[in-house]
Amino acid sequence: MYKLWLRKPKLDYSKDVIDVVQYGSSVIEGNSPNDIDIAVIFNKIPMKNQLNEAQNIKKQLIKISSFPIHIKAFDLYSLFDKSNFARESILFCGISIIKQDYFSKKFGFIPKLHFLYSLGGLKKKDKIRFNYMLNGKKGKYGMLKEYGGRLIKPGMIEVSPEYEKIFQDSIKNQILSFSVRKIFLLI
Repeated sequence: MYKLWLRKPKLDYSKDVIDVVQYGSSVIEGNSPNDIDIAVIFNKIPMKNQLNEAQNIKKQLIKISSFPIHIKAFDLYSLFDKSNFARESILFCGISIIKQDYFSKKFGFIPKLHFLYSLGGLKKKDKIRFNYMLNGKKGKYGMLKEYGGRLIKPGMIEVSPEYEKIFQDSIKNQILSFSVRKIFLLI
């Protein structure tokens, strides 16, 4: 199992740890990850202490994971630094292993994806097929109900980040042109 937050592990860590966050391909539904990316977020402490603490957490996570663990240590300053290439994935897709919820909620934000599409140019039967995909047919759940998405308005769907690949692949099979926007909602 690669969704470590679902296992609700009881980790032993110091008071300097703000959070332990799983991010990257292993949090996105429909992916086949080769490893699990973990970010350990610290208060401002010496780098040597961060690395030692991160390795301690890694040893605990290896015991419950069948996938290799890649662990990185950040304090809040290095996390938000523009040179940190993992920043977007940690903030937008990262899920706290400690709280079993989005890491961005610590800052008062909920990440969402908006899929923008147009059914113009489609035949009537294709528009109906697209509607069935989203809303279901004959008692079967559609993608919106199955994955907790919602139709904001015609041409705009809102979903959680972990379902990006599933919705992209399904929409791509029916519509040639669509776009995806990453947004944060205030709690």
